[in-house]
Amino acid sequence: MSTYNADEQFEKLGLNLPPAPEPKGVYKPCLIDGKYLYLSGHGPVQDDKSLMTGRIGKDVDQEEGKLAARQAGLTMLSTIKTNLGSLNRVKRVIKVLGMVNCTSEFERHPYIINGCSELFAQVWGEDNGVGTRSAVGFGSLPDNIPVEIEALFELND
Repeated sequence: MSTYNADEQFEKLGLNLPPAPEPKGVYKPCLIDGKYLYLSGHGPVQDDKSLMTGRIGKDVDQEEGKLAARQAGLTMLSTIKTNLGSLNRVKRVIKVLGMVNCTSEFERHPYIINGCSELFAQVWGEDNGVGTRSAVGFGSLPDNIPVEIEALFELND
């Protein structure tokens, strides 16, 4: 097991974890299969349990969209901590899929999802916190959230 401490790294960032969301449908927020942790799509949950909303390119600018992606990342960290007890259970990020609720003219999807990817790199380090990724635009997302992000992680033994 590595001596890297993701929980300590997160504390140093001085950020807050919102409450882990409850499923709004028939699915599990996270699932462990052997040494892999799958996280369902997470939106940007705020500290008061409300969701950030708005379409990027219409109601939300790209900087607000990037912050929404970071907030979705924080929501994912909350799910990990709630269900696994510690961010240290995660060895590395394998794959991130970022879905961006945007106008058809908006083309900077990767920039938006960097909000989440940069957070993961800060928590798990540049080597283990950065995995493969897709960032794509959608015409709408549930509850008009600006981003939804899902991810696959490898767990420590």
